[in-house]
Amino acid sequence: MPGARRSGTASSVAFTVVVTVLVLLGALVMLAIVALSGAPGSVVLATALAALPVGPLVGCYIWLDRYEPEPRTLLAAGLLWGGFVATAVAILLQGVGGLVGGFSDTLSLEIVAPVTEEATKGLFLVLLLWWRRAELDGVLDGIVYAGMVGIGFAFTENILYLAAAYNGTDGMGPGGTEAVTSTFVVRCLVSPFAHPLFTAFTGVGVGLAVASRTGLGRTLWPLAGYACAVAAHAIWNTATVYGLGNFALAYVVLMAPAFIGMFSLAVWSRSTERRLLASALTDAAARGLVPATDIGWVVDLGARRRSRAYAREVGGKPAEQAMRDYQQAAIELGFLHYRFLRGTPPPDYAARGQEFLQRIDTLRPSIAFPGQVVPTR
Repeated sequence: MPGARRSGTASSVAFTVVVTVLVLLGALVMLAIVALSGAPGSVVLATALAALPVGPLVGCYIWLDRYEPEPRTLLAAGLLWGGFVATAVAILLQGVGGLVGGFSDTLSLEIVAPVTEEATKGLFLVLLLWWRRAELDGVLDGIVYAGMVGIGFAFTENILYLAAAYNGTDGMGPGGTEAVTSTFVVRCLVSPFAHPLFTAFTGVGVGLAVASRTGLGRTLWPLAGYACAVAAHAIWNTATVYGLGNFALAYVVLMAPAFIGMFSLAVWSRSTERRLLASALTDAAARGLVPATDIGWVVDLGARRRSRAYAREVGGKPAEQAMRDYQQAAIELGFLHYRFLRGTPPPDYAARGQEFLQRIDTLRPSIAFPGQVVPTR
């Protein structure tokens, strides 16, 4: 279906152009804001401290995203969007709101910030849903992309907060090492998951929209997710206004359980991916699309690792890469076929399916799983 292929390519190009332009513009704005936020030394210190939780958080989401790893370029785009576009637009909107609407600092923190920040972060997920829907297979993908955007947003925001704390411009005291340490503990150690958690609600809504069979569901689920993201964000910000005791209470009673619940949902979603992937590939095998004997080596994470190790042992790096490419093509085909069976295939389903089948047919003769005869080269 050439028309579907052209449509998918055009959407991909549009997404790339829009995101790239907005990231560059956002980067200019945020770099200017960061440069004006304090002395170079304090900005460097703040950046180093803000970067500490980024690696572990990204690692957690990469760990979740193992059945069908999302394109690294899109994950990086999510980080950059959160770090530059979402922060820049949110700051501009809040500034306009303060000047035009006359919002107080407390009202801005409790209402304006959650509404604007979750909207600017969630816009990346909406763009994915609009132009790159084929990359979204369900709730887990929505959570992963939302997490990347939230991590990027928190990183840049933490730089501003840490620099202000060190310089004493945050209104909390004279600044210095003690002030920046307190801010670091609260924002980077106690609550590094806050922004990823808030945006994850929008991610869940987008994931449910992808799986929805109705146009109404595809519209309402993202809006419901966004409303939950705003509510969670507003509760968190409000708790910080009314003293340490109320903050600790909100943290223990609401936010920690919400985080545990979201993490449990992500892990459960990943476990269901194995079942749906096995079911879809079994149906695909019955149609003669893939060898039934390969399914176990694709749907089980441990079997994937063993087959790659075996390929590396008998054929070196090229054989391992061929095995990796074959497994990825089979996984992509499995998820695409699952959406076909559900009645929610992407518009370019036929073209993408042919691409995966061609990759599978090309690679299969050159690989062997443990216990199988190694092909001669």
